Amino acid sequence: MKPAFRLDQHPRRAQPPLSDPPPGYFDRLPTRVMARVSAPAAARPAGLGWSGWLGYAPAGLRTSLVATLLLGTFAAAHWLSSGPLTSPAGPPTTTAAVSLDAVPREQLVDYLLSSEAHPDLAELGEQRVAHLRIARQYFQLSANDLTDALDAQPAEDTSLL
Repeated sequence: MKPAFRLDQHPRRAQPPLSDPPPGYFDRLPTRVMARVSAPAAARPAGLGWSGWLGYAPAGLRTSLVATLLLGTFAAAHWLSSGPLTSPAGPPTTTAAVSLDAVPREQLVDYLLSSEAHPDLAELGEQRVAHLRIARQYFQLSANDLTDALDAQPAEDTSLL
């Protein structure tokens, strides 16, 4: 087992004596330090471009300029990508509705019955009916037929009846 280490048992090495500072060192020290500190500020070039006046501007002004630039860039990108005065949920154009009216009924039924398209009732309920001419050619119901179809639907809440 190792013996316990005790600092008292180990003698200190002799340190060389410190030399005295040169005469007048502490009298000249403040001026030397101030000369080094003020030198980078005096060496700063005075520019007339963005980096010149922006470097001297207050932090609040610089922050507001950057925020305005970013917000303007975002607004311009949004306006250019979606186009002015249009919304994604806006009404369809007449050319799309007319072109949908031109599709034959057999082709629409084949598309809906194909394996690629399986619309459920929730998807069909979310769709907006832009042209009622499309619905008229498929749903030719009388008021009695419509009432019978609605009465046949199961209702969870009897207060709605």
